Order: sequence, then structure tokens, then C-alpha cells
Amino acid sequence: MESRVTLPEGRYGSSRARPLARRWKWVLTGVGLLLAVAIAFVAYRNLGSAPIESESTAFSPVGADAVRITFTVTRDEPSRAAVCVVRARVLDGSEGGRKEVLIPPGESTISTVIKSSGEPVTADVFGCSYQVPPYLSTEARPTE
Repeated sequence: MESRVTLPEGRYGSSRARPLARRWKWVLTGVGLLLAVAIAFVAYRNLGSAPIESESTAFSPVGADAVRITFTVTRDEPSRAAVCVVRARVLDGSEGGRKEVLIPPGESTISTVIKSSGEPVTADVFGCSYQVPPYLSTEARPTE
């Protein structure tokens, strides 16, 4: 015993919703997949392992206004030159000095002296990059 209620036709509109056209479903699915791939790529580039990692292995004072730091650099491409920024810290924790250090291809252990505005108590590696500024590059520059 099935009872169906029939509504007046012009008063309430169609009783079933119109589905999206089949091609619009495919277009929206494609756009969603492209968006998901773009998000995954950006996340991999930003959250994946760093191409250059550094670790401070030793530091020692060199007079009252300088400190020597020794650090190791691990690169995914050891044949490429890199640059690392090292810094000296004074007693209150503020930065007393900073220096950019060229890391030649193939080298992994570096030692350098950082001048400081105050008496340094520690030194650390701020960060490293493959983007070596021209003034640090050892490659021959074209004459102008």
C-alpha cells in the first residue's frame, strides 16, 4: 500500500534536484587533483629535508673581541659551492658579530674567526645556502 502525494505542478518546482552536467564533474575533479598536487609539491619543498645542513663542532675565544668557530657542512650536492652565515654571541645572548663564509666544493669542515662588538661567549651557524653572492665567489669574473 503505497501512497504517493502529488503536488500541484507549477507551485513548488521540480521535485528532484538537477545533477551537475557530467563534464562539469570531470572539470571540477581535474581542478581538485591539480590543486592537491600543487599543495603536495609546496609542502615537500618547504617541509622536506634541507639541501644543506650544518653543525657547530667547536668554538674558542681568540682575544677579547673574536671567536673561532669550527663547523661541518653536509650537502646534497657536495660538488657545488655554498655559503654559510656564522655569528658570535655575547653574554646577554645578543649577536655580537656575523660573517658570511664561502664553502668551496668538496669541503665539509670549515674553521673561521668572527669579530665581535663585545666579548663573545659562544658562536653558532645561522644558516647555509647554495646562493653564493658574487663578492664571495672564487670563479673568474668576466672583465667589463
